[in-house]
Amino acid sequence: MITKQRMAVSAAILLLFCGVVLGGHGLYIRAKAALAQVLLERAWAETIETRRPVKAWAWADTWPIARLSFPKLHRSAIVLEQAGGEALAFGPAHVAATPLPGENGTSVIAGHRDTHFNFIKDLKVGDEIEVTTRAGKAVTFRMTGSAIVHAQASGIDATGGTPRLALVTCYPFDAIGQAPLRYVVFAEEVSAAAVVSR
Repeated sequence: MITKQRMAVSAAILLLFCGVVLGGHGLYIRAKAALAQVLLERAWAETIETRRPVKAWAWADTWPIARLSFPKLHRSAIVLEQAGGEALAFGPAHVAATPLPGENGTSVIAGHRDTHFNFIKDLKVGDEIEVTTRAGKAVTFRMTGSAIVHAQASGIDATGGTPRLALVTCYPFDAIGQAPLRYVVFAEEVSAAAVVSR
């Protein structure tokens, strides 16, 4: 009887310890993500001011290249260069083989469905998407449609024409684990404004 009681107490202590460790790790990840956003905002402000790439922290392998704003949804996000693993952990990222946001052709920007791009499912045709480039140029796009495509066959043509956007995230939004499908929001330029200061 005493042995069973000791085993139950030991198991409870072990479970409590595991819960504290996992909870602490979760809080650490959230604090790190919040600090990263503050550092990205600073790097973006310096990028706009100096017109040169500025890393948010010394060992970063990416830097801010644009800001996306979604007025109807009251959301915004800093776009990072090179859609690799580290960049996508901190925000949406530009796919390097496509034009930069605001340039002629389709700029592809990818983001995780469960973090930085979890809201793009709420965009509607006609909604505006504002892009501020690192040169300070403000470009307004309008959503023209969306599609669900296979990851290996998106059908996105990045070449030529006027500036366009393709915002891409994994689909379905509530899936757990990897997903072979992508949700794509398409938008076309409607106006470009003079250089902005911030």
